[in-house]
Amino acid sequence: MFKVGITGNIGSGKTTVSKVFELLGIPVFYADEHSKLVMVQDQELIDGVKAAFGSESYFDDGTLNRKHIAEIVFNDADELAKLNALVHPATFRAFDHWLTQQGNVPYVMKEAAILFESGSYKLCDRSLLVSAPLELRIQRILKRDNITREQAEARDAKQFSEEKKKAMADDLIINDDTQLVIPQVLALHQQYLKLSK
Repeated sequence: MFKVGITGNIGSGKTTVSKVFELLGIPVFYADEHSKLVMVQDQELIDGVKAAFGSESYFDDGTLNRKHIAEIVFNDADELAKLNALVHPATFRAFDHWLTQQGNVPYVMKEAAILFESGSYKLCDRSLLVSAPLELRIQRILKRDNITREQAEARDAKQFSEEKKKAMADDLIINDDTQLVIPQVLALHQQYLKLSK
């Protein structure tokens, strides 16, 4: 199965672009959504989180104690790395399982905010970066998430820079409000159809 990883820094519009590919009949795996699901569904991950952060990481009903986890990992890079080392493999397992359910499609996409940072781009045949200037991305985040500029900049700073991602990506969609996105998606769709044969 031909796999395309799609990413972009916060506010770039990667989810919007992914939805256009879905309209073309291409299944999209949303890694961020699945990483939330595996936190309460993947027993191996649940056991690992309890071992690393205590049994109070989960409530008696099996739901995740987000406040407890956040207090541990929020300002501690080592603890966050420990959590990511547990979550990323579980999300990869979820992706592998999802792939088996996709049937007869020419290719699939994996949408992930940290496609490069997590190393999951290595599991894809192509990687696509949705790019937009920093100021435009921040304005979109402020409008969408109802947070402060400082919070938006802090979230962006946790990801690789656009320059680094551009150097790693195979393909690029410019989403800067001056170029139409749909023709760019259609051109890449044709390219991926050829590559997947």
